[in-house]
Amino acid sequence: MTETRICFIGGGSYNWMPKLLGDLALTPDLEGTVVLHDINRAALDDIERYGKRVFDHTGSRFRIETSTDLDRALDGAEFVVVTITTGGLDSMALDLDIPERYGIFQSVGDTVGPGGLARALRNVPVMVGLAQAMERRCPDAWMLNLTNPLTVLTRVVTMSTRIKAIGLCHELFGVRGALMRMFGGSVSDFEMRVAGVNHLIWILNMTIRGRDGLQMVREAAAEGRTPPLPPHRGDWHEPFVDRWKLKLKLFELYGALPAAGDRHLAEFFPYFLIEETGQGADYRVQLTRIAHRRQQVATARSAVQAAIAATDPPEVTRSSEATADIVSAVVNGRSVRTIVNLPNTGQIDNLPRGAVVETLAEITSAGAQPLVVGALPYGVLSTVEPHVVNQELIVRAALEGDRQLALQAMVNDPLVHDLPKAEAILDEFLAAHAEYLPQFKRRVAVAA
Repeated sequence: MTETRICFIGGGSYNWMPKLLGDLALTPDLEGTVVLHDINRAALDDIERYGKRVFDHTGSRFRIETSTDLDRALDGAEFVVVTITTGGLDSMALDLDIPERYGIFQSVGDTVGPGGLARALRNVPVMVGLAQAMERRCPDAWMLNLTNPLTVLTRVVTMSTRIKAIGLCHELFGVRGALMRMFGGSVSDFEMRVAGVNHLIWILNMTIRGRDGLQMVREAAAEGRTPPLPPHRGDWHEPFVDRWKLKLKLFELYGALPAAGDRHLAEFFPYFLIEETGQGADYRVQLTRIAHRRQQVATARSAVQAAIAATDPPEVTRSSEATADIVSAVVNGRSVRTIVNLPNTGQIDNLPRGAVVETLAEITSAGAQPLVVGALPYGVLSTVEPHVVNQELIVRAALEGDRQLALQAMVNDPLVHDLPKAEAILDEFLAAHAEYLPQFKRRVAVAA
């Protein structure tokens, strides 16, 4: 086997790292060095200890290094996996709370809506800096970005640097898993034609064991059947459960099946998260509060620390994330087909070239080859295209520190219905997140 070197930026993540390290440990044809980078030294130490236990238990031939120095962490990396959140949950709380004071409700707040905009403005300078550091220290490495807003951040890397960047999201796998619970079968029984932008992708055609899968969903919906829900766990899990009511309403309307969780889909449209629907309750969508996310992180931290302290080795199972499969395919000269976010080079005919879109692709050591979808049906196109344009505005606003472009992006968002409110929310964001928005400070200084 050929050794590889994988650097995780955000390597102290209690949510992400246990499953990503577990996936590597359970991929038998991989070995080498895992480098964990984070600005949180205590979390980094926890994940290092956890990872060593996982690798020892599984017999994996990976070694672990840690560093809080970015350049040192990147040296020699062949893959850089990014799982960051600039400003953490304290900043995300503002992303949700400020718009809500103006009557705008968000079920997630990390992709579109005012929260998605604020998160992009904070993360873009960090992502550009990271990609530029990769150009200095590991220019041939692949960036595998798992950070939201995925489309915007992947786009800014591809347009600002020469780094090979791919955005990876697991929402399609969650929808496919629900279909498997409903109709049986395995992953190999499904063939799909999928296209859109992150968190707003559509299954345009699908076969399940050779049958018309969309017709199977249509018939099941007519009978009142939906995919069985996972066991009820209560507490912070509830807002994250995908209940499919909103998805099936969009399927009925557009004739294509959205392939993301309802909580993400709701934010792309102007009519789900409003007072008349109980902020989404009529569609069984619950708002994800910061309290839920804090509980999620606390639960994940406790699980990692318990695994470190336990006598028995940690339980390791394979997740649905594609990271380990992609690394294995590239390193070992094979091919893997998975869902990715890449610049549009023609895979979607009627969306702008260069815009980052989400489709299936074949990934090999030679690169990522997206599967050609053709033209989106007009109804589906009408939902996707405005967001492609708006995400381009957000990228340019974030790169240039341009309040005017940021305001245009804000008022174009389907959750925002009032120009004065948009201006007020944006100004509050710029003040509240000022320490993470150096590009806006520079522009104001130049103007003065």
